[in-house]
Amino acid sequence: MDYLYDGSFEGFLTCIYYHYYEEKAAGIFTFDNYQPSILNTFVEIKTQGDKAAKVYDAIGQKISPYDLQRIYRVFLSTVINREMLLLNYIRLGFKQGSKIRLLHGNPYVSPVEKAEKKVTAEVHRILGLLRFSVLEGEVLYAVLEPDHDILEFLADHFTDRYKNEPFIIHDKRRGKALVAQGGEWYITDFTEKNLPHISQNEKEYRALWKKYFETIAIKERTNPKCQKNFMPVRYWKHLTEI
Repeated sequence: MDYLYDGSFEGFLTCIYYHYYEEKAAGIFTFDNYQPSILNTFVEIKTQGDKAAKVYDAIGQKISPYDLQRIYRVFLSTVINREMLLLNYIRLGFKQGSKIRLLHGNPYVSPVEKAEKKVTAEVHRILGLLRFSVLEGEVLYAVLEPDHDILEFLADHFTDRYKNEPFIIHDKRRGKALVAQGGEWYITDFTEKNLPHISQNEKEYRALWKKYFETIAIKERTNPKCQKNFMPVRYWKHLTEI
């Protein structure tokens, strides 16, 4: 039996509940990514908070809080078949407990470890590469298109850094944004339609920075390969200095 859900973490945990208390899942898919087959039957699972909470607590208690966080990070990744990777990890975790994190070579553990490292590496990279611009109204704005759904993992760092300044971090790929002011933050759907224009001071600062960048650059020492190693090309489009 294939389980279909709404794409939320709570929906995924609800599917895990049904895997244990109803019929075992042959596959877990989001509604919009499922391709029906005459060989497989499927059922649509409605997200249920009480059932999701029961699985959430069970993972934290029977495996570990560390693994609960790992599962959440991997869930927000874009790795292929993430739901089944996590289901296999959870099943093994309920048998092995917290020592599952030591089973690095296990075929159910290794792909989850690798997926988590991809998410963690991108968060670390974005913390160093994200560029803010000042919009009219003195609002800081940054745009990014990360491989993984990492906005939530950027929140604490930037709300602590910009306690007294309102800012928006826009995940253009997913159509949502991290919005913060006064140390508080939330994530919401977002488009550029109602976005204020870049302030005049910001335009001047950008021009000065580009001039400075061009002036100090030594053509003979330019090393594109090295630049790409430290800053992958896919992130360049949103750098204000380019």
